[in-house]
Amino acid sequence: MTEKIQRILSDSKGARWTALFIVAFTMMTGYFITDVMSPLEVLLDKPVAAGGLGWTSDDYGFFAGSYGLINVFLLMLFFGGIILDKMGIRFTGIMACGLMVIGVFIKYYGVTGDFGDSRFTLSFVNFSLPMSAAVASLGFAIFGVGCEICGITVSKIITKWFTGHELALAMGIQVALARLGTAGAMMGALPFAKAFGGKVGAPVLLGLVLLVIGFLSFIVYTVMDKKLDKSVEEAKGEKEFEKEKETLDEETDDDFHFRDLKYIFSNPGFWCICLLCLLFYSGVFPFLKFATKLMIANYGVSEDMAGSIPSLIPFGTLLLTPLFGSLYDRIGKGATLMLIGSAMLAAVHFIFAIHILPYGWFAVIIMIILGVAFSLVPSAMWPSVPKIIPMKLLGSAYAIIFYIQNIGLALVPMFIGKVNGADPSYTTSMSIFCGFGVAAVVISLLLIAVDKKKHYGLQDANIKK
Repeated sequence: MTEKIQRILSDSKGARWTALFIVAFTMMTGYFITDVMSPLEVLLDKPVAAGGLGWTSDDYGFFAGSYGLINVFLLMLFFGGIILDKMGIRFTGIMACGLMVIGVFIKYYGVTGDFGDSRFTLSFVNFSLPMSAAVASLGFAIFGVGCEICGITVSKIITKWFTGHELALAMGIQVALARLGTAGAMMGALPFAKAFGGKVGAPVLLGLVLLVIGFLSFIVYTVMDKKLDKSVEEAKGEKEFEKEKETLDEETDDDFHFRDLKYIFSNPGFWCICLLCLLFYSGVFPFLKFATKLMIANYGVSEDMAGSIPSLIPFGTLLLTPLFGSLYDRIGKGATLMLIGSAMLAAVHFIFAIHILPYGWFAVIIMIILGVAFSLVPSAMWPSVPKIIPMKLLGSAYAIIFYIQNIGLALVPMFIGKVNGADPSYTTSMSIFCGFGVAAVVISLLLIAVDKKKHYGLQDANIKK
């Protein structure tokens, strides 16, 4: 047993956890940039003369949704998954990180450049944006391509290193650290901007610096990835490694064939995961984009503290996502965890919609409950995909899931921005989010039924004894 641990790098606990924390840091910097503008909406709508950008609720909604525009309408995530399965982890990860950095450079220029009163207009569709919002949206869309492709790459990296080990715990920790990036953005972006005279570009520049460090971290990881592949190659042909071969040989990209994609598209469990991901994340991430103003409007929270309350959601996941992931590893019940989290999501948004107890302390309690839900579903959902889809197709599978998720991330914020413009009480928008939660409950029940029929093992423990 000792000899085997020395021969295959992923069997070394120290090596696989080091690899995890390196790539998790890269994703954490990406998530900081993803949400760094969310608490700044209170500055964006101020006139340019007052130091703001003069964006309306519609303008901000379009910007928030632009993250997924290229992914959705140019199918970049789908192609990204194929690139991952064909070209490998190292090439795809570096490409994705590069796109993130380029996108943030453009976004920073959009929120700091002097565009005056100029607007970007498409008269044939009656569409118009301030030029600052148009440029920032372009950068955010390019960043979104890189961030989502990086996300599916990191998911495959974790599966590569942790299959047969603490897979759900590892994915849970990666998600938790990513949420730390979100929490840092939600809590720190507005005070940081005010410390620099209310300049929106200051926290964006901070995020850009962090992202470059994350890019360099991923380059360090590629050295470890190459060593892992070499250790697997050295283990090939030896009988005592036959079981590892069956799993790890599937990591080689040569085994991918386009005709194999039919296995993904014909898999009912896979489609349940896709729909659950779409509905659940549509009820969380777009909500966070507007949660700061919700706290001010409906719960009497001060502007300086309003971003701190939504930050409780990602902060709560720091402990709970790894905890629930470890629970899934040891006792199973993954589909049940997804059902419970979906029900909690629906309940929280129902409470927000009916405006009971409009006090800051009550908003804190509700946000904590939403944080628990936000830990339950991802901790079970992402480690369940390798139980449904073979390793050689995992990049494409994650890409399709992320693509469908991006439909919600792109269109829902744009729609909610318009809804909030017409109904500033947030009753309508919170009811829409509640509907996403109810639909997620229905899909979770369907997933449990499909799992019983197809025997995916979603209710089984991940750690092999």
